[in-house]
Amino acid sequence: MGGENGRAGGACAVLSAGSGRRGRERREETGDMFRCRVAAAAAAGGLARALRPLSPAPRGRAAAGNLLQRWNVPIKLQMSRQVASSGVPGGKGDSSGFVLIVGLSTLGAGAYVYRTLKENKERFTSRVTTITTRSQEKELSPSDTDAASQGTGAPGAHPEVPSHVPFLLIGGGTAAFAAARSIRARDPGARVLIVSEDPTLPYMRPPLSKELWFSDDPNVTETLRFKQWNGKERSIYFQPPSFYVPVRDLPFVENGGVAVLCGKKVVHMDVRGNIVKLSDGTQISYDKCLIATGGSPRNLPAIERAGKDVQQRLTLFRKIEDFKSLEKISREVKSITIIGGGFLGSELACALGRRARTRGLEVIQLFPENGNMGKVLPEYLSNWTTEKVRREGVNVMPNAVVKSVSVCGNRLMIKLKDGRKVETDHIVAAVGLEPNVELAKSAGLEVDSDFGGFRVNAELQARSNIWVAGDAACFYDIKLGRRRVEHHDHAVVSGRLAGENMTGAAKPYWHQSMFWSDLGPNVGYEAIGLVDSSLPTVGVFAKATAKDTPKSATEQSGTGIRSESETEAEASEVHISPSFSPTPQVPKQGEDYGKGVIFYLRDKVVVGIVLWNIFNRMPIARKVSTGLVC
Repeated sequence: MGGENGRAGGACAVLSAGSGRRGRERREETGDMFRCRVAAAAAAGGLARALRPLSPAPRGRAAAGNLLQRWNVPIKLQMSRQVASSGVPGGKGDSSGFVLIVGLSTLGAGAYVYRTLKENKERFTSRVTTITTRSQEKELSPSDTDAASQGTGAPGAHPEVPSHVPFLLIGGGTAAFAAARSIRARDPGARVLIVSEDPTLPYMRPPLSKELWFSDDPNVTETLRFKQWNGKERSIYFQPPSFYVPVRDLPFVENGGVAVLCGKKVVHMDVRGNIVKLSDGTQISYDKCLIATGGSPRNLPAIERAGKDVQQRLTLFRKIEDFKSLEKISREVKSITIIGGGFLGSELACALGRRARTRGLEVIQLFPENGNMGKVLPEYLSNWTTEKVRREGVNVMPNAVVKSVSVCGNRLMIKLKDGRKVETDHIVAAVGLEPNVELAKSAGLEVDSDFGGFRVNAELQARSNIWVAGDAACFYDIKLGRRRVEHHDHAVVSGRLAGENMTGAAKPYWHQSMFWSDLGPNVGYEAIGLVDSSLPTVGVFAKATAKDTPKSATEQSGTGIRSESETEAEASEVHISPSFSPTPQVPKQGEDYGKGVIFYLRDKVVVGIVLWNIFNRMPIARKVSTGLVC
């Protein structure tokens, strides 16, 4: 029996050796030496524990010696000794059972090792495949990836929004579009992404309060096409959809392009990491960034306190949707009240007033100044303008300060501070803009405490790789000091300059932007520089002719957006005598100010000019306003 037990022990050793050889072969295949050794040791330990009950338990010192022996003697030798000295009666059958137990335990250990190694090999193969696939994807050229998205490869290969763009423009208005066009002009292969809250492509705002209201097309709110004063038709959009590159294709198109991500808002800026975060959580990194967030229409505190019922009958006029909504309302209600006597308020009043005469709509305009454009025009010209607006069919109420607004029956009741009351069906608040500077907090950008807007230098830079343009920029004018301007032409010029500087031009803002306002097709004016009614003025007027109207001006220039031609024009040489010293004269009440020029002075220097019903002379006015000392 002892011999049989010895042979059994030898068989066990052979099985263990065989298992070890198989383990070594698989270890060589996978290279996982450590895991295999741990598995083998665990299997051997389990086998030893299984054999312990078959040997008699030693007592006293022998037990202690045997314990030490278990720790110090190799496990194979311990197994042989225990089998040889077991003295278990029962003959050969008992030994056969013992050998069976040993064999099964060894086979179990081998199976465990095999399964472990197989799983490791599968994971190893999977990781190698993944790494190889990623490497191949990175090595794909843009043309290969683009071809794949068009059906020659796996569909949906491009992400909906690129994770990185060289030029990121925040805001989808005039300034952003001008910057994009400027960037592409200097760098034809540039890739530009415009992120816009507006659901539509970039468009011009001036026609929203001017030409669109004079259209005879019943579907104008859908087509958004209008006839300029010169009779030519055009769309409100700067470019058709075909001009832009799909957002997902921007990183892959061969010659770059401009893409517009509509209906998204940038809510956070990491200026150190050059990353922005969108409202939906998407992150985009950039090399150069332009902030052209524009402004939001202000509201009156009295209306904000009035509650939801009043808010539902209020329009804060700014976007395409506001035009569509107000145009529809003007066909359904009997009375509309416009609060505000500035550019927007006066333009809308004239536009709706003309409609009032044909449809029986009552149009009321009220404002705290003495007359229309009271903050811009000298008092005599403001009074004349007020009468002009009244002749357009508008009930103008100067010196009107809103105290409260409430719902009275089915109408709105506006109470003024002087006790007057105005009943109306709908209110349009046109009381200015509040620059959108929410990003200043997360970006750590400075907001000007006097003028509002992001504070930038003469090159429109807020940081080394961040520029600001348009209504949201408070810039340093090298001629007139720090300013913030809210006009179309400034958006065009500042956006263009920012785009040039984003491509390395490093130019200061030297251009004096102009602005214009039309009170219908027959009366309009253009202005440049600091135009403030609190400044002393000198006015020179003459009798107007049929050619001195906005309509005639656009017929000569060929465009309804006059700044597009004026900002590109060069002034002809101007000869001004050193002895030129106009004598200020107080215009007579009731004069018909057909056409003329108003000079605005500061410290005897011309700092602003208004061309009243005089057009296509802005380049000359620009030179005068920046170089004439009276």
